[in-house]
Amino acid sequence: MNQIPTIQENRAVLRAGYSSMVELLRARAAEQPNERAYAFLSDRGGEEASLTFSELERRARALAAELVGRGLSGERALLMFPPGLDFLVAFFGCLIAGTIAVPMMPPRRLGARNSSASIVADCAPRIALTNPALQATRGDLAERLQAPALDFMAVDATKAAEAPVGIIFPEPGLQDLAFLQYTSGSTSDPKGVMVSHGNLLANSEMIRLVYGNTRSTTYVSWVPLYHDMGLILNVLQTLYVGSLCVLMAPVSFMQRPLNWLRAISDYRAEFATAPNFAFDLCVDRFRPDQMAGIDLSHWKIALNGAEPVRAETMERFTDTFTPYGFAPEACSPAYGLAEATLLASGGGRGRGLVKRRISREALQRLRAAAPTSEDDAQFVAGCGKALVGERLAIVDPETCHRLQTGHAGEIWISGPNVTQGYWQNAKATTATFWPRIEGEAEERWLRTGDLGFLDDTGELFITGRIKDVIIIRGINHYPQDLEDTVQASHPALRRHGGAAFSILDDDGEGRLVVVQEIERTQMRHVSIDDIEDTIREAIATEHELAIQEVVLIRPGNLPKTTSGKIQRGLARSLFLDGRLAELQPGLPDALA
Repeated sequence: MNQIPTIQENRAVLRAGYSSMVELLRARAAEQPNERAYAFLSDRGGEEASLTFSELERRARALAAELVGRGLSGERALLMFPPGLDFLVAFFGCLIAGTIAVPMMPPRRLGARNSSASIVADCAPRIALTNPALQATRGDLAERLQAPALDFMAVDATKAAEAPVGIIFPEPGLQDLAFLQYTSGSTSDPKGVMVSHGNLLANSEMIRLVYGNTRSTTYVSWVPLYHDMGLILNVLQTLYVGSLCVLMAPVSFMQRPLNWLRAISDYRAEFATAPNFAFDLCVDRFRPDQMAGIDLSHWKIALNGAEPVRAETMERFTDTFTPYGFAPEACSPAYGLAEATLLASGGGRGRGLVKRRISREALQRLRAAAPTSEDDAQFVAGCGKALVGERLAIVDPETCHRLQTGHAGEIWISGPNVTQGYWQNAKATTATFWPRIEGEAEERWLRTGDLGFLDDTGELFITGRIKDVIIIRGINHYPQDLEDTVQASHPALRRHGGAAFSILDDDGEGRLVVVQEIERTQMRHVSIDDIEDTIREAIATEHELAIQEVVLIRPGNLPKTTSGKIQRGLARSLFLDGRLAELQPGLPDALA
């Protein structure tokens, strides 16, 4: 019987009982054939469909036989599915066939900002896999993808199927490419991260070790499966340990976030993860009558990741849901990125929120120091420590010298979870995946582009992204801090609905611009002029900055990635091009 892979504590090469995710799936189907692997919930919360480990393996093999028969081994296949289990059959079918899966959100029918065509142009897929319903209702897909000759193929997870006898499938190894995870494009055009079977096994073991997951660790997730958090942290981790993963549609969560908590209660889930905004949304939509019968005492890991983690968010969530059994020790901020497969740091089971009170003024000079006054203080949330088999370093992004504890700089990562590079992009791969720390022995490091610092315990704190940092009069300002100040200044301003960035004036000096959404329910009851004045005063008071321009927009118009990250660079470009639909200043009736 195959044993769970292990990574030796000395960061040695992955010692795997499995040579690939395909072998892992076969083992689960053989050892736990009739145990449910995945379940999907309807919008009302009832179980709509499920797959056992053996059903998943059989149906994936049947699809793989079709892919091999079409000569698609080694080719790329787009995976575009609405929420459900069809995606899983398609993904594992591609792994078995040796077809390189490219998970992607189906392009919106009328969306003006559409990265899907760029992805298609970059990876040159031979086929697009989708489900029968989407194929029947979205005749515009080829047009939206700008790929009129692309072949489409429907996948139905509910259809029992067997692979024909005699089909010979490729047998992948640790170094073989499993799929392309396209980056979210928060600061640039999306790039295809090449994730190997070995990367997936390594990161899966790292996740298992840091959180202590077992076959009894049920997951509940609404995070999209085309997102690495949804796919790797949920779907692949539960396959790795042999547990149940319960899936929900993202739109179901957005419309009724407390249904996520009900599903966690109903399935006695130990693990549920989401970006920071989701925990805020649960608090904002909290209604005591909708929490009747919900028990969160079995929830052991509430992982907060995929966007900046706010200590205040986790404290609000804990205060709101402790009466329903949620334990403060379950709070578990983490840090990850596609280039490191997924998880790069985590805090472990039962540790709870770790936060530090630091000086805002010192952080502007890239130092983590004690505040000099209450006005100078801010809290930052810890995102855990380096995983087993991995190293973290804080490096000066300009000189590439390692920085001491307590200094903020670029986060660099070394370990078996660091992926192979970017698809068909040797220049970006060399710059990102092969730098070295100045004055140290040759070693492969990943430059993350993220800023942070390590404390004397090895705890990692994230402070922002290099490309997003706003430099005015030689001082560094972190956009998320400015955005928080803006959104707290007036009740009409939407939480997680703003972007702060800088532009250069005629003298080459940085000037601050703030773009901010107004809550839909407030649009007829406020004065644009008054809100702008309130924002300017708050930024001047809290950060001693003058705003060059405030741009107020309708909800939903701020550019974000598919995972909800604010695209500050795109917002800046739209502003400079005059393409932001700005609300007109004046009296409330101007908002109609």
